[in-house]
Amino acid sequence: MPVRRLPTNPNLEHLKYQAKDLLNERKGRSTAVAQRIREFHPRFGRDTDDKIFDAQFSLSDAQLTIARECGFASWARMKRHIEEPTLVDRLDLPHQQRIEDATFRRAVELLDAGDVGGLRAHLREHPKLVQQHVVFEGGNYFRDPTLLEFVAENPIRHGKMPPNIVEVAKVILDAGASQSARNDTLMLVSTGSVAREFRARLPLIDLLCEYGADPNSAVHAAALHGEFEAVNALIKRGARIDLPVAAALGRVEDAGRMLVGCWQARAVRNAI
Repeated sequence: MPVRRLPTNPNLEHLKYQAKDLLNERKGRSTAVAQRIREFHPRFGRDTDDKIFDAQFSLSDAQLTIARECGFASWARMKRHIEEPTLVDRLDLPHQQRIEDATFRRAVELLDAGDVGGLRAHLREHPKLVQQHVVFEGGNYFRDPTLLEFVAENPIRHGKMPPNIVEVAKVILDAGASQSARNDTLMLVSTGSVAREFRARLPLIDLLCEYGADPNSAVHAAALHGEFEAVNALIKRGARIDLPVAAALGRVEDAGRMLVGCWQARAVRNAI
């Protein structure tokens, strides 16, 4: 996940210097740099510090690391964002205002207005829309959402939801939202504050799970964010209570039992 955003007026030359600095710091075998490379360079995601230090690592690798740290898939994509910005590159605008596809933007407007009839008719007229993705680079998450993910209001776009948001979500689900969209939306709903504040979280969790969203896909994120109401709702829907979840919920006996199980399993493996 990106840890920083580009400034309002990013300077490509400055970013090039950052990449050179990263290259030099890696030569100095900095553990902090190894962690940055491991987190953001796709080739080194599972490597140890020593493997990262000893591997071939060029300036282009350093540039890729910097670009992905800033939320872009590649250095070329970040360069285009800086040199030839389009509407989608306006990071100062709310997400819905950055959508260049007028048909998709209209669907989001109908969603935000709670216009169930209008949205249903729009999706009937444009049936492929429900599978379409919008690419938002330069952010921490919500980078390629489908229409369904906009239901969650996470990230916050308006700070509110239409009172019939569950009906709105059902229209999109009935139109054929994908499994990945259902899972991603479940995670966004389970971790977002707006759904909780507008008392839509539990009904949306129930709806998404009824339509096949996997409760296990959201339970760890909900626990990490301290959203225990969502965690419990996901458990009721079949999410597993593993060690991280038990620890987050303060279920000491469950956590202790799981730790013992882990130690016993490790002892068996070591004995083989």
